[in-house]
Amino acid sequence: MSIKSSPQREVFVSRSAFIFAAIGSAVGLGNIWRFPYVTYENGGGAFIIPYLVALLTAGIPLLFFYYAMGHRSRGSAPLAYRMTHKAAEPIGWFSTGVAVVIGIYYAAIIGWAGSYMFFSLGEAWGDDAEGFFFGEYLKMGDPGVSLEFVPGVLIPLIIVWVIVLGILLMGVQNGIAGFSKIFIPLLIILFLALVIRSLFLPGAAEGLNALFTPDFAALTDPAVWIAAYGQIFFSLSIAFGIMITYASYLKKKTNLTGAGLVVGFSNSAFEILAGIGIFAALGFMATAQGVEVADVASSGIGLAFVGFPTLISEMPGGPIFGFVFFACLVFAGLTSLISIVQVPIQALRDKFRMSNRASTIFVGGAMAIISLLLMPTITGLYALDTMDAWANNIGIVGSAVLAIIAVAWLLRKLPLFSRHLNAVSSFKLGWTWMILISITGVVLAYMLITQIMTYLTEGYEDYPALITGTFGWGMIGLLAVAAIILSVIKWPKQTIDEMDAAIADSVAEENIPTENKGA
Repeated sequence: MSIKSSPQREVFVSRSAFIFAAIGSAVGLGNIWRFPYVTYENGGGAFIIPYLVALLTAGIPLLFFYYAMGHRSRGSAPLAYRMTHKAAEPIGWFSTGVAVVIGIYYAAIIGWAGSYMFFSLGEAWGDDAEGFFFGEYLKMGDPGVSLEFVPGVLIPLIIVWVIVLGILLMGVQNGIAGFSKIFIPLLIILFLALVIRSLFLPGAAEGLNALFTPDFAALTDPAVWIAAYGQIFFSLSIAFGIMITYASYLKKKTNLTGAGLVVGFSNSAFEILAGIGIFAALGFMATAQGVEVADVASSGIGLAFVGFPTLISEMPGGPIFGFVFFACLVFAGLTSLISIVQVPIQALRDKFRMSNRASTIFVGGAMAIISLLLMPTITGLYALDTMDAWANNIGIVGSAVLAIIAVAWLLRKLPLFSRHLNAVSSFKLGWTWMILISITGVVLAYMLITQIMTYLTEGYEDYPALITGTFGWGMIGLLAVAAIILSVIKWPKQTIDEMDAAIADSVAEENIPTENKGA
């Protein structure tokens, strides 16, 4: 491929386009099926206190951190880290690799939700939702690695990848922003309808009482605070390149901190809305079965594909409720997956001077092929579950810890980022923001070390070493090696020249006194 001509860098035409895209990335499956249960397990209503503290002291400050990196560099994650220092580039490639891994398995869950949209209409699971999901639908085999495909899982997964790559081929503004501006409002409308329906179910109050009754004694437990920081961290799509990439598409004078506040609070508002809807429905389910809410409350895949189908079979109008619920999962999942896949697409564009079309076909196509080979098999769930655990708890957290250590502590770039954010934004940052970033680094380092020790000493879900060694530790090791190799490859001279120009523009902007600036 030629590197003589520069592929034109795309931009979001407005701040609202960026905000919709960023919210679309942040609002994903975890908001719907993870936050309600984490809240319930960690003090109920009292958990909102550490949750909001984590949002204000870690989530939003980290959003600002990554926005500054992306906007100042006008580049992908590897290029943004390369701008801070040559030695930091592997962190950018590692976080990009984590996005690749997440995209590979995330698409499969969206495919399942798409299937269940239509299963709901006829309650295809009958009287045994658990047996149907793991047996008839996934056809799960023994733990291991198999290439025995399940057509009912393969076909929806193909459709998901066709949709995602089609949208990405349309570009940043027409594809990513256009899709988000349509489907985020649609997702909110559908989910509001689901929540309102849940609130009028018999027993809904019992579910809400279980969720929001505060246990203030839980606030003295450090694990509750760690859970709050973990929930905020995972739900905002930070530390694996998305927000760096999206911020790089913004125009030079964009109110970055204002946008960060909108994205952070919108994401949390949706999570709380999800908690209300999910636990109102679980309250009905518990009442119908004559058990306690604790007996039916769960999270993740079990809640979505076992708990809710059981609920759908018991409630009046269940098929329509189920269709809307799984449609919400599909829309939330697609907006997140699009942002995830865009991370490596832009990284390859920057490194090898590829066009958007070429990079999308090459990167997205490779991810789709790997996803189609691993996920729709009788052992796909074991690979998915392991990849998810290591990518989130080791990959994403590790990437953030390395970023804070390298960029904030060793290279001392926070004052520079602060000046950049203040030069273009309404909400000004200072020493408080820098201190919060450092505190967040300590909290995340504790989370990372604790999780590594747990996996090393206890393993994961009683899976054999072949599974955890291949899709867990092996995957992390492969990402680390790939990050180093890609960092050794020289950047094209044109990219370096553009990077120098971006630095010069940023320095000029940062040195303009606020009172002398235009709008």
